[in-house]
Amino acid sequence: MSAYTATVTVRLKRGVLDPEAETTKRALERLGFELESLRSADRFEIDLEAEDAAAAADRADEMAERLLANPTIHDYEVDVEER
Repeated sequence: MSAYTATVTVRLKRGVLDPEAETTKRALERLGFELESLRSADRFEIDLEAEDAAAAADRADEMAERLLANPTIHDYEVDVEER
């Protein structure tokens, strides 16, 4: 078994209203920043042990599917690094 850190980034799918991002975008524009769009995301860092990076990614993917993301409204990505 090796130690890994899996990073799961969860964001709303395009077309789903993102009020947090809209509020932040308007505030940035009031501060003088020009931007085309802004999306918010949640990031989870999971320390775990697994046989290999693929097994760690599979476990993190299952966590995302079962709890961290709602596949109906969220997209997510999983990145794994050995610790």
